[in-house]
Amino acid sequence: MPKLKSLWCVALFVIILTACSEAPKTETTKQPAKAPEALTGRQAFQRMYPQARVWAQDAQLLQLRSVNLTQLKSEMGKAGAWQAVLVSPSRGKARTFTYSAVEEEPSLHEGVFGGIEEDYSPSALAAPFEIRALKVDSDQALDTAAQKSQEYIKKNPAKPVVFLLEQTKKFADPAWRVIWGESVGTSDYSVFVDATTGVYLQTMH
Repeated sequence: MPKLKSLWCVALFVIILTACSEAPKTETTKQPAKAPEALTGRQAFQRMYPQARVWAQDAQLLQLRSVNLTQLKSEMGKAGAWQAVLVSPSRGKARTFTYSAVEEEPSLHEGVFGGIEEDYSPSALAAPFEIRALKVDSDQALDTAAQKSQEYIKKNPAKPVVFLLEQTKKFADPAWRVIWGESVGTSDYSVFVDATTGVYLQTMH
């Protein structure tokens, strides 16, 4: 009888040991890939800026502009791609960085991409400015510009919108230029909004 009891104890121990050694089976579900999304100018620039700082610690923004893509619709002050020109005053160099949510031929690469370094000399057209001056985002600039452009928007509801951010002698602060059309050269209507204070500045016909 004691021998039988010992055998039962050994068998029970083996069963418990086997159960503990088996890894629990868990079902893993593959997460679907996140769909590409359009970003505001400031959001896109925040993705480009770390790479720009690696290039030059004193990097300042000279120009930021949106790029409308065929694969991803621009709307509500957001675009699928943005291009930023940054300047290193200490080195007299400039470099163009792009952010794109998708790969689009011929020149846009998905993610952040830095172009070649170029010589830079100050211009009377636009000046580099400190990053902290960019307090108003492109979607906020669009809201302000749209409030001043209701009549034009009603007449041109399908016109694309692009954004251009620069510091010129025309205004005290960097300004967003909200452009109805494909570019500055082809547009017949645009609105300037202060990128630091958010106030309406001027309408160009």
